[in-house]
Amino acid sequence: MRANLLILAGTMEATAFANAAAEAGLQGIVSFAGRVDRPKRQPLPQRIGGFGGSDGLLDYLRAEKITHVIDATHPFAAQMSRNAVAACAKAGVPLIALTRAPWTAQRGDDWTQVPNIAGAVAALDQPAKRVMLAVGRMHLAEFAPNPQHFYLLRLVDPPKDAPPFPEHHVLVSRGPFTEADDRALMQGHGIEMVVSKNAGGTGAYAKIAAARALGLPVIMIDRPELPERQEAHSVAQVMDWLRHSGVDLGV
Repeated sequence: MRANLLILAGTMEATAFANAAAEAGLQGIVSFAGRVDRPKRQPLPQRIGGFGGSDGLLDYLRAEKITHVIDATHPFAAQMSRNAVAACAKAGVPLIALTRAPWTAQRGDDWTQVPNIAGAVAALDQPAKRVMLAVGRMHLAEFAPNPQHFYLLRLVDPPKDAPPFPEHHVLVSRGPFTEADDRALMQGHGIEMVVSKNAGGTGAYAKIAAARALGLPVIMIDRPELPERQEAHSVAQVMDWLRHSGVDLGV
């Protein structure tokens, strides 16, 4: 079978798979939602922007004659993943998610697990602290009810609007980061608490390891629930899935 892949991207895993697909001579397109101003250049053609919900994605799959969809979006890009499951089911297009196993608390971790962003906001309803808020720029406004804290904000792109906090520091930087660097960053800003999404993987784990080393509490936001789907945790597993579905990988 001559494959025509749609790779739903936005993660390190998506770039790794796109590289592997290009090296194998596969045809496809890498799609970004457009939430990052400067997405990493890909070895395959790329598009930026949404599809218009599950119906719009269904139309795209049919118009572009997509044969397989690889959902390698961020674990918190829940709506895109839900749309992909729905559209692929209607179109009869095979779907696999290339995702990261979630982090689990290790010995020495001091986690308060909350189900969602609202839970993290509620958990911050406490006396003022110096907080590293690692939730991305899309959610900053939701933390406005707790202006008593100092917030350290490390973002891939500068915020489009001024953060709604009287005291904050914005650091524009793209990972992956090291534990040593994050430990120094937290110590330099006197951080007393970390708020993080449970993104999983290695690229964003440094802040969790650094918090453990410094004995800092972490408010850990659980992943959103998603429909049942086939999942893989490595590029090799996705390539095997393609091979077993009849795709010619040239080997």
